[in-house]
Amino acid sequence: MQAITVRDRTAEPELTELPHPHAAENDVVVRVHAAAFTPGELTWPATWTDRAGRDRAPSVPGHELSGVVTELGYGTTGLTIGQRVFGLADWTRDGTLAEYVAVEARNLAPLPADIDHVTAAALPISGLTAWQALFDHGRLESGRTVLVHGAAGSVGSLAVQLARSAGARVLGTGRPSDRETVLGLGAAAFFELDQLTEAGEVDVVLDVLGGEVLDRSAALVRAGGTLVTIAEPPRIRPADGRAVFFVVEPDRARLTDLAQRVRDGRLEVRVGAVRPLAEVPAEFAHRTRGKTVIRVTEEE
Repeated sequence: MQAITVRDRTAEPELTELPHPHAAENDVVVRVHAAAFTPGELTWPATWTDRAGRDRAPSVPGHELSGVVTELGYGTTGLTIGQRVFGLADWTRDGTLAEYVAVEARNLAPLPADIDHVTAAALPISGLTAWQALFDHGRLESGRTVLVHGAAGSVGSLAVQLARSAGARVLGTGRPSDRETVLGLGAAAFFELDQLTEAGEVDVVLDVLGGEVLDRSAALVRAGGTLVTIAEPPRIRPADGRAVFFVVEPDRARLTDLAQRVRDGRLEVRVGAVRPLAEVPAEFAHRTRGKTVIRVTEEE
């Protein structure tokens, strides 16, 4: 099969031929129709080692996928051959920028027939990250106020919509050109990153940027509130609140819920560029705005 591989942290991704993956116990093999990736994942330790810390280069990057189940591993239940699925591949195994990938069945959810593979591939990491940040870690409730950094991005745009649908007041930040997009998603107000103090105190801050923006955000959290970030462990904590750094976790039930929200028109997934597998190396080098989705297989 064709796949994208990287040999080390400094090497360019390459389109290569690899053996067909093996379905281990409780795995499925999925024929990948669409996949997504995070350019920064080439810096993640899990990209280069397995769970035991052993080197596994060359590595296949990418962790989001949508496709069709072609094989079941021993003991696998809950999914069937020929079923449309979407979800997350394990961080420490070869990923989704390939024609086929072996995935733990529990990391995948059924994909309804009326959601296309490109949309589905853009949803797992961003959707689960937004939900877990807001509600699992941020404990956001109706009537509370949340400030979402990078509110026009792949995580932020979903967070704005999810928070608003939960009855929260949503404030968004971003570049000046993002203002209309963020307000159109349902944010009550928009602030550029050099205007953070104008946002006032909030119950939850969702940070995807890190660095100086994360540092300044701690002062915006009111007593009892939470600063949640996916960028890096916070150096500065709220004076009378919580600070949480987390890595997104697979969740079949939540993926199913997010898919239903897409079907109902309650959640818009913003897709940026859509590229073929052969163009992945260029996409890693020249990141575009929005979530880049790789179309791996055309036919159903």
